[in-house]
Amino acid sequence: MMFKRVDHVEIVPRNAEKTIDFYVNILGFRIRSRNEVKMPPMREVIYLELGDTMIEIISTDDPKPKDEVLWEVGYRGIALEVEDMAKAVDYLRGKGIGIAREPVDLGDSFRGEIRDPDGLIVELRQWKRTVQSANRVAGGFSPPAPTTRSMRVRTARFT
Repeated sequence: MMFKRVDHVEIVPRNAEKTIDFYVNILGFRIRSRNEVKMPPMREVIYLELGDTMIEIISTDDPKPKDEVLWEVGYRGIALEVEDMAKAVDYLRGKGIGIAREPVDLGDSFRGEIRDPDGLIVELRQWKRTVQSANRVAGGFSPPAPTTRSMRVRTARFT
């Protein structure tokens, strides 16, 4: 196929260092590269990577805040897959990160949200995998997803 995957997502933060600190020291990304850019208002381009996911942080002079309209046209946020939603939420709270949307049970997954330093949505998603679906996808045996009895989640209702 001609198109392989999403290569990266770009973020223009108010404060590049604060954003880098959040993604690296809280969410576990690593800095792949940092390059000075001499194309005002751009100052620097920083690539952060987590597994095969990449975020491009673009440091600029005097960035303008994003409109606060929740359902405006455009990219809404990014989503990170987590192994265990309860552990991820506990870890984030321990780091002082607020949970913007408490996890909900969507049937095939759990979904919650946090916000980055600029208020951008970072969705957290734990997919529920069964032995049967793991065999289908991976071609091998995987144990079922851990139980989530200790986690209080709401069941989403869409009407």
